[in-house]
Amino acid sequence: MDNNILLESGSGELEVLEFVINGNHYGINVEKVREILTYQEITPVPNSHPCIEGIFMPRGDIITVIDLFQALGFPNVDKRNNFLIVTNFNNLNIAFDVQVVLGIHRVSWSEVVKSDATVSGPGVGIATGIIKNRDNLLIILDFERIVEGICPETSLKVSQIDGLESRERNEIPILIAEDSMMLCQLIKDSLNRAGYTKLTIKNNGQEAWDYLCELKKNNGVEYGAKCIITDIEMPQMDGHRLLKLIRDTEGLKHIPVVIFSSLINDDMKRKGELLGANAQMTKPEIGKLVKILDELVASSIYG
Repeated sequence: MDNNILLESGSGELEVLEFVINGNHYGINVEKVREILTYQEITPVPNSHPCIEGIFMPRGDIITVIDLFQALGFPNVDKRNNFLIVTNFNNLNIAFDVQVVLGIHRVSWSEVVKSDATVSGPGVGIATGIIKNRDNLLIILDFERIVEGICPETSLKVSQIDGLESRERNEIPILIAEDSMMLCQLIKDSLNRAGYTKLTIKNNGQEAWDYLCELKKNNGVEYGAKCIITDIEMPQMDGHRLLKLIRDTEGLKHIPVVIFSSLINDDMKRKGELLGANAQMTKPEIGKLVKILDELVASSIYG
C-alpha cells in the first residue's frame, strides 16, 4: 500500500485503516496492509474452512481470501460492492473481504484503550483495542487471532521447543511486554520449558516502561530485567516507543531488546534497527526466540 503518512520511528503513533462490516466500524494497523482492491472474482477451495471464501491471484500472487463477515458472525449476502484488504503479517499474505473502506486515521497509542477480559480474554474475543473516533467506537481487530482460529498452524510453533525440557534452568531476569493474554501464556510456557524461569510479564509498553523506571529508581535493573522481549502493536505504548525510551535512558540503554512481533517486514526491520533492537523475529518462530536468548546469555552482554 502506498502510504504517504510517514511516522517517525518510536514516536508512539499509529495509523489505522477504518472499514465497515454490517454497519460496525473496525480498524487494522496500516503497517499490515499491502493494498486495497475492489471485490473481484474469487475461486472457491473445496472442503476449506467456512470463513475462507477462496483464492485469487492479483499480479501473479495466489492469496487466500477470508470472509471477515463470517469470521465476525455477520451475513455477507451481496459482495458486489465490497472491498478486499490485502495484508501481510506473520509472513503470510491474506486478503479480508469487507463492506466499506473509509480511510486512515493517525492516532497515538495512548489513545487506544485496552479492551477488558470480557472482550479480549483467552478464547473469548478478537479485539486488541478500542479507539473513540468522533461519534463511533472503532474496534481494532486481532487479525492474527482471527487467522489462527481458521488455520491453527499459523499460531506460535511451540513444537520447536520439544526436547528442551532437560536443559539447565536459567534465572536471567527477562521482561516481556505483550498485550495478548493468550500469547503471554504461550510464550511464558515455552520459555519455561526451554529453561528460562525468571520472567516478568507486562501487558503493554507503558506497563513495561513503568516497571523499568521503578527498577532504575531502586537500583534493581540487574535483578529485574537483563533482557527485554517486546511486541510492537500494544495499546498505551507500542514496542518501538518502548525501545526508543530504553535506548535514550542512562542506566537502561545497555539492556538487550528483542522484538517478537507479527509485524516483522522489511520496513519494520529497518525501524527496529534504527532504534537499536538487538534482534527481530516474527511471532510463530518461538524456537528462533529461544536461540536468540541463548546467544544473548552466552555473549559478553551478561559478563
